[in-house]
Amino acid sequence: MPFVIAAIALVGMVCVVNLVLSVGVIKRLREHTALLSATGVPSQPALTIGDAVDAFATTTVNGESVSYEDVTAETLVGFFTPGCGPCEKRLPEFVAYARTLPGGRDRVLATVVASDPAEAAGYVAELGQVARVVLEDSTGVATRAFRVSAYPTVLMVAPDPDGRVLVTADRIRLDRAVVAAA
Repeated sequence: MPFVIAAIALVGMVCVVNLVLSVGVIKRLREHTALLSATGVPSQPALTIGDAVDAFATTTVNGESVSYEDVTAETLVGFFTPGCGPCEKRLPEFVAYARTLPGGRDRVLATVVASDPAEAAGYVAELGQVARVVLEDSTGVATRAFRVSAYPTVLMVAPDPDGRVLVTADRIRLDRAVVAAA
């Protein structure tokens, strides 16, 4: 009988230790989830340096035509979607960086990916100060041409001697560029 009591006490102690460790792991996972939500997980763009952009033709929110052929010099391209934590962090950095680029709005193309135009109004207004802005859903022409699968996606593109539009930079440090420009 004393062995049974000792065994039950041992099992009880193991259960208490397991419970304490489980609570600690859950707390740690919640902290990591909060950190990842705040900063975003760096995503690999679908297009990388040297990849060609597919041909596209679309219209901006101001009614301007924008197409593959309009990329005649190095152009900053960004894709953002409302409700995305990393997009909200990178949007002001993108706008500040775009202000420093030579060529103004003609050398910056921003696409806001949203199914509801009202939801995207804030993004469109902010980006409209420095870029030609396209508003489309996730199956839109620009999104498909640049093979965007994660947000935000920021690329630098330029035509090569044969006229193909190629990605020249795929991991642009907007925060570093803004500090250097200030």
